[in-house]
Amino acid sequence: MASFLKSRAPVPEEGSANFSGSRLRERILDEFEQAGIGWIWATDRDGRISYLSPMAADALGQETDSILGHQIEEVFEIDQDNPDQQTARPLKFQVKSHKKIREQVVRFALNKSSQDVRQIWWNLTGYPVHTPSGEFDGYRGSASDVTNEYERKIVDSKLAEFDGLTGLANRHNINRSLDGTLASYKASGRSCALLMLDLDKFKRVNDTLGHQAGDELLKQVAERLTNLVGKRGLVARLGGDEFQVMLADQDDRGALGELAEKIIQILSQPYALEDDKRAIIGASVGIAIAPFDGDGREALIRSADLALYAAKNGGRGQFRFYSSDLKDEEEVRQVMLDDLRVALEEGQLYLHYQPVVSIKTGHVVCLEALMRWEHPDRGFVSPGQFIPVAEDSDLINNLGEWALRTACQAALKWPKSVRVAVNVSAVQFANQGFPSVVANALAHTGLDPDRLELELTESIFVGDTDETERMFAALKGLGVRLALDDFGTGYSSLSYLRAAPFDKIKVDKSFVDSCTQKDKNSAKIIAAIVGLSNALNMETTVEGVEAFDQLEVVKEKGAKLVQGFIYSRPLPEDQVDAHIASGEFMMKPDGPETYRPDRRSVFRRVGAIHEDYYYNAVMRDLSQNGAGLEGIVGLESGTQLVLDMGEGQLAVCSVRRTSGSEFAVEFETPLVNDGAGGLCTRHRVSKYAIAAAGLPAKPGTASPTEGKRDQSKPKFMEVSAGGIS
Repeated sequence: MASFLKSRAPVPEEGSANFSGSRLRERILDEFEQAGIGWIWATDRDGRISYLSPMAADALGQETDSILGHQIEEVFEIDQDNPDQQTARPLKFQVKSHKKIREQVVRFALNKSSQDVRQIWWNLTGYPVHTPSGEFDGYRGSASDVTNEYERKIVDSKLAEFDGLTGLANRHNINRSLDGTLASYKASGRSCALLMLDLDKFKRVNDTLGHQAGDELLKQVAERLTNLVGKRGLVARLGGDEFQVMLADQDDRGALGELAEKIIQILSQPYALEDDKRAIIGASVGIAIAPFDGDGREALIRSADLALYAAKNGGRGQFRFYSSDLKDEEEVRQVMLDDLRVALEEGQLYLHYQPVVSIKTGHVVCLEALMRWEHPDRGFVSPGQFIPVAEDSDLINNLGEWALRTACQAALKWPKSVRVAVNVSAVQFANQGFPSVVANALAHTGLDPDRLELELTESIFVGDTDETERMFAALKGLGVRLALDDFGTGYSSLSYLRAAPFDKIKVDKSFVDSCTQKDKNSAKIIAAIVGLSNALNMETTVEGVEAFDQLEVVKEKGAKLVQGFIYSRPLPEDQVDAHIASGEFMMKPDGPETYRPDRRSVFRRVGAIHEDYYYNAVMRDLSQNGAGLEGIVGLESGTQLVLDMGEGQLAVCSVRRTSGSEFAVEFETPLVNDGAGGLCTRHRVSKYAIAAAGLPAKPGTASPTEGKRDQSKPKFMEVSAGGIS
């Protein structure tokens, strides 16, 4: 203590006038330290701690000598997460700059990890001192223990900024981050992606397993999301089962689509909960990118919301990018639900039947009933759109009962060797009255129970295991057959096959799509599933076979039953009856020699820019690597073009083939999956750049004054295509 006081002022000699005052000051400082009000510390000119109050060392649980001589930044470090000092420089920087240290909250860090549960926090103040010649001579300062107050502050801060259940950022936190990021990026046009996530079937987990299980599942979802996103972005929980992910400086829709697919895949893996319970949910993702889809927080969130609703409306377990033609999907879903109720009452719904065929004999052994809806105004509505809407309400039970009765009635006219398969929603399966519905359909039609096959997906295993087993027992007691549909899609478990009395496994189409590709394992997986099914004395049906090369692979791997376009598309009831009336119900394979997964037929206006002239054209087909178009005469192979596909999507390409006004192009950069079964460019050009270039608001509709059409002469001739002028 004396050495510290000596550095502040000369020590008076005994008997001098100042001697009593010096003694008093020293006594007061001693009493100040002993009372625990605060402590004194000092460093030498090199930043090494030269003095620390003995009481301070005791408070740290250290011997004084173990601290003296260490650099001050080795002993203490600033908490950069402190909301009041996030802009504070590190302690080492402050000490080297010889600036005053003003009430910095620091952590005792000597031989102590920041990950330890128990920490000691001090409030540190220090003043630089100098020799009479002006040379820096170290710091003199005071300190006090603020551990209790600071830990309360950390808790309060986390409550304000973080979700109490999952520890993720909360709505306030991510909104503030979005506001700051978008504001700072606006001038430079930098991008920021926002992913909106919604968990599918989470409500059912809460309803069947309880809110405690639901909370545990949300914690696991948060952990999976954090591991997936890592340091690339900020993950937040908005509340309930809604999450957001913000990714700064990201506009690559290929990378974003891959991330969204991975999120959906990982979040759809089973969750192990307490009491040996398991849960399976899904996820839907909507993606919007600033500045293209909104340059402010509210606009960007609205765009991502609309994309999310489009993903859910498209069948769930999917992602969607925002596009300007999206409407308020919540309103659309309600209108669809109302129309669907009317459709059921007025007979707008009907069933088509897709054959399951024996590869060896060509005999049809089963027909799968598939629901169809012809809307009086909108025309055909995909089941992928209306079934999820029905599942969100009690209407799915009514639809399911109607489908069961209708399919059983139709099957009465078929040979007894042909079964009928009906898809069963997890919502129907969870309804305790479902066995009675099946029994009534069989009794009403008189169909042999063994000819009815109920197709179930793995989502039925969510909920009470005992109740699931009781449902299986009740259905098998009726004598019906059970099939496990979509087997192998991401989270299939052998425990399903061990515990459930299935008669058939259906191999998912996703494996068939890539079974001919040598760099994929799909063919081996098909062989493994067929072998497993045979070992368990179950049938196997391979779905989605469209071409002869796929048929040869699945046949080689041991498949005996096939369902797919190579034999037949789904048939209306009268065509099924006609086939049967003509004699034995047999089918021969008929289709392309090889499967081409990426070629899609389209009919869409586009622009084709050559040098400084904009041509209107029509796109006829599209793949990741190229497109077929019509509307320009005189093009030569090798001609460089830029296709304008709308909403800032400009694709550089080269002409590869021509025939009159038709031509094919190859893209310089392959297109990527847009999540809606279509393709899009990885990157976009901002709407401001599009407007500055004078391009039309809608591609392929350039007037004589747009796209510099009135400022330069075309090299090729533009003609009307497909009746479009």
